Amino acid sequence: MSNKAPTVVRDIMSRDCYRVTGNTSVATLVAGLALHRLPGAPVVDERDHLIGFISEMDVMGKLLDSAYFDDEPAPVRDLMRHEVLTVTPNKSIADLAQEMLGTKPKVYPVVEGERLVGIVTRRDVVSAILQMRGH
Repeated sequence: MSNKAPTVVRDIMSRDCYRVTGNTSVATLVAGLALHRLPGAPVVDERDHLIGFISEMDVMGKLLDSAYFDDEPAPVRDLMRHEVLTVTPNKSIADLAQEMLGTKPKVYPVVEGERLVGIVTRRDVVSAILQMRGH
């Protein structure tokens, strides 16, 4: 590993990232998010093409409803967001940091073409900025 400070998303993204399919149950999703300490996950098809994103916030209300009515919550495909903010591996970390200011997502899927190649989190970006500053 190089001592060179990271400059693009490819340098800091998690390649082996947690992802789910549209058929994933909410229980499996929530367990995976807890295990990987993530607020949300990309949703992919059988070819690993990004088709959506689902977060804890997307499922919280449905979980409350299903608990109240004592039924199973809908699968991920019925709860996910189809419009997803993504980044490419070659995007500048500084540019991404600017985009992440405010209420933007905490997790961005990294895509090449339509294929999911990783994720990058705010934590990754903050750590990279500190490395760029020499800390």
